Amino acid sequence: MPLYHNDDQAMLADTARGFMAEEGNITKQLRHWRDRNCKDGFGHGLWKQMAEMGFTGMLVGEDDGGLGMGHVEAGIVLEEIGRNLTPSPFLTSSVLAATALNHGSADVKGRYLPGLIAGDSVFAVAIDETAKHRPSRITTRAERSGNGFRLSGSKSFVVYGGSADMIVVAARTAGADDDDDGITLFAVPKDASGMSHDAVRLVDSSMATHTKFDNVELDGDAVIGEVDGGREVLNAMLLAGRVGAAAEGVGVASGAMDMTVDYLKQRKQFGRLIGEFQALQHRASHLYSEVEIARAVTIKAQQLLDAGAESADLMTSVAKAKVAKAARLAVQEGVQMHGGIGMTDEYDIGLYMKRDRALAEFLGDAYFHANRVAELSGY
Repeated sequence: MPLYHNDDQAMLADTARGFMAEEGNITKQLRHWRDRNCKDGFGHGLWKQMAEMGFTGMLVGEDDGGLGMGHVEAGIVLEEIGRNLTPSPFLTSSVLAATALNHGSADVKGRYLPGLIAGDSVFAVAIDETAKHRPSRITTRAERSGNGFRLSGSKSFVVYGGSADMIVVAARTAGADDDDDGITLFAVPKDASGMSHDAVRLVDSSMATHTKFDNVELDGDAVIGEVDGGREVLNAMLLAGRVGAAAEGVGVASGAMDMTVDYLKQRKQFGRLIGEFQALQHRASHLYSEVEIARAVTIKAQQLLDAGAESADLMTSVAKAKVAKAARLAVQEGVQMHGGIGMTDEYDIGLYMKRDRALAEFLGDAYFHANRVAELSGY
């Protein structure tokens, strides 16, 4: 498969690029909601516009009212979200939660997918229980109670958890904390009694919560997939989220690089444009090659995931690790080549660094995925 977009995907990219640049730009969205200390951290009006564009239901099957597209197409939107630092629940709702719901019953799909597709609902996912991403260990438990379950435990850094109409929660219904089996996914509505949120603002100004479940009563219809057999659905959700985060990271890297290159063409020092200095040209060229490699490996992972290939797991971790390194290089070089003003809030380049730090940790940092690559390769 070629590591570039076909004609239809290129048209989608043009559409998404124009829309995000106009409606999702830093001034209209990130700075606007940050400076107002918005409790949600994003604009519901933009979310509704994204639904009107068809973006929110891209990964939902046509039989369920969605567009039935793949991860390549979702990645196109995510790259533009990253390029513009657009605060949006697209990754948590339209990628992670939608992937889980696609494995749900007709009742679960009918309850939640229409709201997602219409842009009326926002979803979150609750997986991690510590500061670092460790999905192999699930201690939150769901015990059988009548015809349903009683959920108890806590989850950390649930992105947009306080704004979500529903949270997909991974809980243990059997076995020990580190067992691969015995996991069940639940669709927990926002008004569930016994669920509480401690809101935190992340370094990139997005909102997350530390969420506690104190004997939350759920009926049997809240189960997504099979009881005790949720690990497969969880893995599918993680794969989708990781490759989506990689795509957004490519956008962050590209946005930072473009801003830096533009600055090199404008800023003068010693009577010359600083972009004429060979040392900076070499650094900019190296950065460009790293970002393009990151984009190529991300597209490859998306294509493999859409094709259902066994190697998709390995390539997704390759992409997540590579993008994390490329994006970090892009934001660090960007701040440095901007000079002192790069450290001020007046210039947007520092915002890219903040977004990179939050995104790099989401669903596993570069070290986590480099280790996964080694393990999946037999080391």
